[in-house]
Amino acid sequence: MSGRTLYEKVWDRHRVATLPTGQEQLFVGLHLIHEVTSPQAFGMLHERDVEVAYPELTHATVDHIVPTASTERPFADGAAEEMLGELEANVREAGIEFSGPGSGDQGIVHVIGPEQGLTQPGTTIVCGDSHTATHGAFGALAFGIGTSQIRDVLATGCVAMEKQRVRRIEVTGELGPGVGAKDVMLTIIRRLGTDGGVGYVYEYGGEVVESMDMEGRMTVCNMSVEGGARAGYVNPDTTTYEWLRETDAFRDDPEEFERRKEYWESIRSDPDATYDDVVEIDGAAIEPVVTWGTTPGQGTGISEPIPDPDDLPDDERDTARRAQEHMRVAPGETMRGYPVDVAFLGSCTNARLADLRRAAAIVRGREVHPNVRGLVVPGSQRVKRAAEEEGLDRVFAEAGFEWRGAGCSMCLGMNEDQLEGDQACASSSNRNFVGRQGSKDGRTVLMSPTMVAAAAVRGEVTDVRELEPVEVQTA
Repeated sequence: MSGRTLYEKVWDRHRVATLPTGQEQLFVGLHLIHEVTSPQAFGMLHERDVEVAYPELTHATVDHIVPTASTERPFADGAAEEMLGELEANVREAGIEFSGPGSGDQGIVHVIGPEQGLTQPGTTIVCGDSHTATHGAFGALAFGIGTSQIRDVLATGCVAMEKQRVRRIEVTGELGPGVGAKDVMLTIIRRLGTDGGVGYVYEYGGEVVESMDMEGRMTVCNMSVEGGARAGYVNPDTTTYEWLRETDAFRDDPEEFERRKEYWESIRSDPDATYDDVVEIDGAAIEPVVTWGTTPGQGTGISEPIPDPDDLPDDERDTARRAQEHMRVAPGETMRGYPVDVAFLGSCTNARLADLRRAAAIVRGREVHPNVRGLVVPGSQRVKRAAEEEGLDRVFAEAGFEWRGAGCSMCLGMNEDQLEGDQACASSSNRNFVGRQGSKDGRTVLMSPTMVAAAAVRGEVTDVRELEPVEVQTA
């Protein structure tokens, strides 16, 4: 009998029942909620006079609509204030812990879960947000869900799902200078396609992934959904455990940590586990990657030419032509030298402390190009405080960046941080769909945080390997 994958072990441990639909009902170990997708679900409970089943397994924050320039209440945006007010009332009534603006813990839902130790290996995690896969970096099964499913989880603590196949993606070798987790994931999506993961969960491994810090693993898992996968995960290891040991959940309880660790070790994929598919990618062959189009799969190495639509598969040609017209690029060109108007450092993909440190090392001693507006939006209030303690805020401010409060910000433009007109943005976010950053004419180029920093100081898409990083001294 062959071994089992982490996915199979954790799925089976949380399975409650098989439903007549063929779906399986899973118990949810952690339910994360925010202000955008939860109000309707709470409304459904109120209509039926149903209480939240497991408030102690639920945690709330506000991120999508929260302003990053000032969180003074009431918010200037009346709709944002109303959404936050409704969330505050719902969590207060249900007894749900809330990382609100005044808590010191507020931030993007996929940043605060890991940093507070809420995200743990071997559990099931759901949230009404497509990038919930981020939490898989810890060896959890983490899924984005819709509003009706949020209602079900609030009411029962369970969610109905179909079991997926498992694809193992091994990134072998060693990454070169200037290449990071974002480049790895954009390469995976480029190779397998934005729908290549449909029907799959991705297990990431190989020397490159195993050598990544937790921030890098979260970046990779975060974008699993951009490749069509239902979720993505990394097997927990020493790197995982060292992160968790220092979180709120275990810092003062080493005995509980050791007890949990025994379980965490047991749910790792077995050495002889069988996978439905295995893909191998040579890490040494990856260079800094940027997108040239309007999907995360339309990317290219910084030195490589933009493809001719006629050379692409038939079902990709029309999309590529429209994307190139929107982005104002032509086949045969490279993205190097593409002018940018905005440089955005933020999002649930790349707004953690390590991301800001790496970007600051490129920015230090340099200035934002006069034609560029630069924004740095930490992923949480904790990240913001830690960065300020290290003096990173001064590094960015002295270079000409705006140092903002925590939130989703320009990643999706559900707040005041939006592109205007046909501005082009070098962005560390996860999506580049038309209109994603607040303007239907705006143009988004996805890249790593260090590549965003390089674009900010040069005023154009730049190979970060041309700029020597400067060690950022802590305060």
